[in-house]
Amino acid sequence: MKTLVSVCVLCVLVAAPALAQTGGASAPPKAIAAPMANPMTAGTKAAYEMVKGYLTASAAAVSDAAYAFKPTPEVRSFGQIIGHVANANYMICSAAAAEKSPASGDIEKTMTTKADLVKALGESFAYCDTVYARMTDKTGAETVAFMLGGDMAKLSILAFNTAHDFEHYGNVVTYMRMNKMVPPSSQGRGGMVP
Repeated sequence: MKTLVSVCVLCVLVAAPALAQTGGASAPPKAIAAPMANPMTAGTKAAYEMVKGYLTASAAAVSDAAYAFKPTPEVRSFGQIIGHVANANYMICSAAAAEKSPASGDIEKTMTTKADLVKALGESFAYCDTVYARMTDKTGAETVAFMLGGDMAKLSILAFNTAHDFEHYGNVVTYMRMNKMVPPSSQGRGGMVP
């Protein structure tokens, strides 16, 4: 009997702080009380934010001189990859928004300095941020013509942009490792082996 009473007292002591946090026994936990308004858009944006952070940090970390680095002559330089990602962000996010791209030129072909490319990358992400800010699950389900042929849901186009950014982040990781750098996605986990 003493054990049963002790267990009951322990349960009350453990449950009291939880009830206080939820506003009492009649109030459900916040996660249940307020479902996310646009879960598909939020999920798509979370992956986009991750790769945006990785690419932005990589662009800032690589030295000015390494922007000209190419593992072999046939491939893009590090700087050209950053320019390519910026171009694609404008092109793909504007398609998702069903509007004309605000890009003023071919970043990959016209910019070579770290300062210019970091700025251009940041501006391209800022533009995509505005597209996400206007997107909801309902508007994301609307279809528009897309370069892959045929119509595609707006939110699927934004997911394609994220996949494209991750594809080139994979290139960036290789370039950084070849230059004895730890890429942002490996930092904080022991750094892995450069």
